[in-house]
Amino acid sequence: MISSLKSKPNGSPKPLPHSMVRGQWPTALAPMQDVTALPFMKVVARRGSPDFFFTEFFRVHAHSKLDDEILSSITENPTEQPVFAQLIGENIEDLKRTVCDFQDYSIAGIDLNLGCPAPRVFKKNVGGGLLRSPKQIFEILKMLREEVVGLLSVKMRIGFEDDRYFDELMEVMIESNIDLLSLHARTVLGGYRSTPSYSHVTKAVEALPCPVLLNGNVTSFNSAVDLKELTGAHGVMIGRSAIRNPWIFRQIREIQARDTIFQPTLADVYHYIEDLYDSLEKPEVDERKNVNRMKKFLNFIGLSVDADGKFLHQMRRAQTRKELFYICDTHLIQSGRCDEFLNIEPYDGLVARPSSESGYSRCKLG
Repeated sequence: MISSLKSKPNGSPKPLPHSMVRGQWPTALAPMQDVTALPFMKVVARRGSPDFFFTEFFRVHAHSKLDDEILSSITENPTEQPVFAQLIGENIEDLKRTVCDFQDYSIAGIDLNLGCPAPRVFKKNVGGGLLRSPKQIFEILKMLREEVVGLLSVKMRIGFEDDRYFDELMEVMIESNIDLLSLHARTVLGGYRSTPSYSHVTKAVEALPCPVLLNGNVTSFNSAVDLKELTGAHGVMIGRSAIRNPWIFRQIREIQARDTIFQPTLADVYHYIEDLYDSLEKPEVDERKNVNRMKKFLNFIGLSVDADGKFLHQMRRAQTRKELFYICDTHLIQSGRCDEFLNIEPYDGLVARPSSESGYSRCKLG
């Protein structure tokens, strides 16, 4: 128990923005570094926006300024859906200065990153690294609660190497009077391979006065409903599965409304890939680099294309745009499968990143 936590929290959590469909539980696109920038937000929005967006993290340090490229996902938000600005850092004065920098921007709130599992991040004692220091987190959140005018949210994992501080961290969240917790049901060292511990989400839901979004291995609209009901979470936050299936937020709204659920065909997937490439491509960058960036997304899309993984195998060897789209056309259009539905779940035995299955945890720090 941290002695400074003995005071009562000030007030009650502020209400979250309404979901797109009143009465439905909300969805959020998880912040993923080098992924959830403005281009990807636009691509997803064209297929059905989540209720909430979260930016890539703004790295906060002594000499940091608001990153213009990340800032564009706020100033050029393609929808009317709320956008939370995510910060990563540990120095209280630098974080305070950065919060002030956001005063002129229309954001739903400030989100503190306590979950990034990249070693290059947690070794600097930021992101998931801070989960080893509940007292330090409390001091940071205490300042943020005083400085943030709007909503204050936290995205975290259940612990660093284990859950030894979990109960203490829940006390910190209560005493800091945060407005929203997004909880990834794995440890930092568990990365993306370990089995999610959804019982910790249930514990958070039962302990906290604020809403809790469940994050971690929400693979489809079916699993979203099942996990929401299992844990009692307020809603779900989806990351990698939204890369694989950008229609997932639309599908979740449809299943809640008991409407016919849209099922994308492989032809739809091909057009999604075209849209994604055109949105991500930087003409000033070497073609091979543009193709390699696209492969990071295709590593997830390919999990639902074919059970034997031939698409993944061939796609990973493409060097040019022409080669890449020849492979996409072969597997998605010319194979005679264009009217087949994208598999709802990833096929068993396939992995997006064979070396680490940590896709977008390679966070960059300034």
